[in-house]
Amino acid sequence: MAKNKTNTESNPKKSKNDVAVGVVGSGSFATAIVKMLVENCKTVHWCVRNEFVKGAIELRGHNPTYLTAVNFNLKNLKLTTDINELVSACDIIVLATPSIYLSDTLDKMTCEYKDKVFVSAIKGIIPKVNDVVAHYLRDEFKIGFRNQAVIAGPCHAEEVAMERLSYLTVAAVEEETAQKLVNIFNSDFIKMHSSKDILGNEYSAILKNIFAIGAGIASGLGYGDNFTAVFVSNAIREMETFLEAIYEAPRDVNESAYLGDLLVTAYSLFSRNRNLGNLIGKGYTVKSAIQSMNMIAEGYYAADSIYKTSKEKGLKLPIVDTIYGILYEGKNAEKQFKKLTTKLN
Repeated sequence: MAKNKTNTESNPKKSKNDVAVGVVGSGSFATAIVKMLVENCKTVHWCVRNEFVKGAIELRGHNPTYLTAVNFNLKNLKLTTDINELVSACDIIVLATPSIYLSDTLDKMTCEYKDKVFVSAIKGIIPKVNDVVAHYLRDEFKIGFRNQAVIAGPCHAEEVAMERLSYLTVAAVEEETAQKLVNIFNSDFIKMHSSKDILGNEYSAILKNIFAIGAGIASGLGYGDNFTAVFVSNAIREMETFLEAIYEAPRDVNESAYLGDLLVTAYSLFSRNRNLGNLIGKGYTVKSAIQSMNMIAEGYYAADSIYKTSKEKGLKLPIVDTIYGILYEGKNAEKQFKKLTTKLN
């Protein structure tokens, strides 16, 4: 039976891991990741965005803005606002900022980091380079894939806060790295699996956000469950087409890191991308819909990059084309979805 408790104070009967791990970011998913890690780690280093957030957590034991019901035992945390302090102290660094802020964060990194493992929990495109995190770390910081990992899968932060059972996939080239990450994330409410498909997991996490915006638009326009089911079944095929064109690898898109993440993001009311699309479908302009949300919908930024990449590779992705047209070309959502209905099967 799923739990609903939100207290993360340590269990004295459980042996904790001494691994030096840190989390960069203080949004909802970063907070959820810290909650996951304190289940197994004696200390979790946490780099938050500013002194206000740091002070509020130190005073009250919870994030003042996101997942405020999650209470932390401060003995388990080492808080900082200095990326260099965190990276210097840790062997494993989990990046969990919104994609649009990652470059600003890492540009401040001046300490030695070449032997560290960087784990991306970011499901978006880095606007500065118009590329995924894995390529950004490799090209800008010379961090090779052997020192990288990706966390993927259906896992809304809000459900982690309630300790509802969730499944995650960690993708890493090195089996030792993957196993270490499985060990520090696995818990009663988090079940971990491993994969070697770093780029596939990362791109699928980006694509599903675009498709979720589309599912939200359909809902806002009044399309029902029958249409949404067809829409999602076409979306997973578009995902597979894109992934194969980008990076061929042994993968099954029906696994939870691909299809599972798409399903939860397209259907869940916790999904910020679906909510953005829903507002657009109801008649909001794209700008007003974005401004009305207090969290970033990664699919908006990703749609531009994925659309351009698909065109460069000559791919036929009618859903991606439709969402791009609505978001970036000002096309009417109702008319575009009516056209899209003739292309789905």
